[in-house]
Amino acid sequence: MKDVYILCSVEFPDRYYVGVTGDLKSRLAKHNAGEVSHTSKYVPWSLKTYLAFSDEAQAFAFEKYLKSASGRAFAKKRL
Repeated sequence: MKDVYILCSVEFPDRYYVGVTGDLKSRLAKHNAGEVSHTSKYVPWSLKTYLAFSDEAQAFAFEKYLKSASGRAFAKKRL
C-alpha cells in the first residue's frame, strides 16, 4: 500500500509538498524534523490530504501528475 500525500507548510501557507510513501506517519515526522532536504526550510508541515493506492505504479503516476501544472491546479481546486 502506498500513500500519495500533500503537505502544507504551517508558517508559509503558500508552500506545498507532494510525495509518496509506504509509512505516512513516520514520513511526516521526518519532514517535521527537518530530515528531508526539500522541505527543511519550511517546517513545520501539516498534512493537507492523502490518497491510498494498492497499486504502487498508480501511486507514483498520481504523484507525478500532482507535480505537473495541471495536477497542481487540480489539487488546489479539488483537494
